[in-house]
Amino acid sequence: MDSERLEEAFDVVDRDKFMPANVRHMAGYDQAMPIGYGQTISQPYTVNLMLQWLDPRPGDKVLDVGSGSGWTTALLAHLVGLKGKIFAVERIPELVEFGRDNCERFGVKNAEFYTAGDEFGWPEEAPFDRILVSASADELPQTLIDQLKVGGKLVIPVQYDILEITKEPKDKIKTVKHPGFVFVPLL
Repeated sequence: MDSERLEEAFDVVDRDKFMPANVRHMAGYDQAMPIGYGQTISQPYTVNLMLQWLDPRPGDKVLDVGSGSGWTTALLAHLVGLKGKIFAVERIPELVEFGRDNCERFGVKNAEFYTAGDEFGWPEEAPFDRILVSASADELPQTLIDQLKVGGKLVIPVQYDILEITKEPKDKIKTVKHPGFVFVPLL
């Protein structure tokens, strides 16, 4: 990914606008912060790496799983531009509302928010060019790979690694493992 585009997204999308008032003063800290309901807004360093590995491009259709406060949704929305579309999925209804409200206040026009069902992802809108997951799975969910276009990328924490998955023809996948990360569990 073009580092200038990514740096611009981080400059434009203020993290503090996506944090609860009681922790907003710590927005500049490079650490995960609580957003309620046992969930967090991820550490900027980690989000930066994940977005580099995901490599979202203008016009992409992206699934944001575990969208939480909406910060990653807004970053993705900026990176794909108005011709792109973000589908933000979260299991906790209060966080769906929090993320949607934050993005609306911030002026994000190309994102839709949904409360997740029993199946991982959002199969109704598949396939996706990119899928970002911001919570740790016990194992790689096949259903997310199934929702990815051929040539698409999935970035997902699995246990203590972040996996960078590229879907190849004939349902083959190429995996790059980035070890040493801790996330809240994927519910």
